[in-house]
Amino acid sequence: MTLRDSLIASSAWYGKSPEAGKGVNLAHPFFKHLVLIGLASVMFYPLAWMVSASLRPDVAINNYSLWPGRDFTVENYVRAWQGVGGIGFAKFFLNSLIVAVATVIGNVVSCAMAAYAFARINFAFRQTLFAVMLITLMIPYHAVLIPQYLMFREFGWLNTFLPLVIPKLLATDAFFIFLLTQFFRSIPREIDEAARIDGAGHVRIFCAIILPLSVPALATAAIFSFIHSWNDFFAPLVYLTRTANFTLPLALRAIGDASAESAFGALFAMSVLSLLPVIGVFIAFQRLLVEGIATTGLKG
Repeated sequence: MTLRDSLIASSAWYGKSPEAGKGVNLAHPFFKHLVLIGLASVMFYPLAWMVSASLRPDVAINNYSLWPGRDFTVENYVRAWQGVGGIGFAKFFLNSLIVAVATVIGNVVSCAMAAYAFARINFAFRQTLFAVMLITLMIPYHAVLIPQYLMFREFGWLNTFLPLVIPKLLATDAFFIFLLTQFFRSIPREIDEAARIDGAGHVRIFCAIILPLSVPALATAAIFSFIHSWNDFFAPLVYLTRTANFTLPLALRAIGDASAESAFGALFAMSVLSLLPVIGVFIAFQRLLVEGIATTGLKG
């Protein structure tokens, strides 16, 4: 290897050559990974600090170190599991799980049916109704809260999970309808025509053909629906007033209101425990989530 070749090879890492005279190549994978690690550290630090704080007594909460050291204790988790108002953490966890699972089932089933109608069935004013449905995405939830509250009060549904679950059975989440409609449109219509030749109707085509081909999109809708329901604070705050019916977000607030002094240690401990199902769902279905987002965004 000549001296010139050695200079070119040694300078390739920096993105410059004797001929080009360029500076450091910021597009090199090393710098890309360095930036990504820095951004990930900034976003990960609050979570890591919360976990660390949950393992320290309240008097040592203000310590910014990520390692509890001599202050290590699991007392906060014991207090958090005891719950608030004489009701244990397990009850709040069960309430959130019931609402989240029912919401996922309602959203996926009802929105998939509505999306199939928009994507595969020709009917009058289809495009107009689809546009109206998209417009509802721009209407703030708070604008319809009072009418909904009055209606559910007349039904006698306050302090129950029905106001949080029943609307999800009626395809009220326009975002999921749009997401699934885009995916259903990417499926070739020749499949429908072949099924009709065999005598299949819309129900059979939907259940036996469209749904099996749409698992990534359905999983994406299910994951987003679960996370939104699990973290929802405002709707349970409006409709639930009995402590026994509280979901986890309401229970987290109640811990701070239970005494004159905020129990930050127990609050952080309950926050860590409440994150575990969301993290577990994301890890378990990460492949389907990425595939569903990619295929829905590129097709349709």
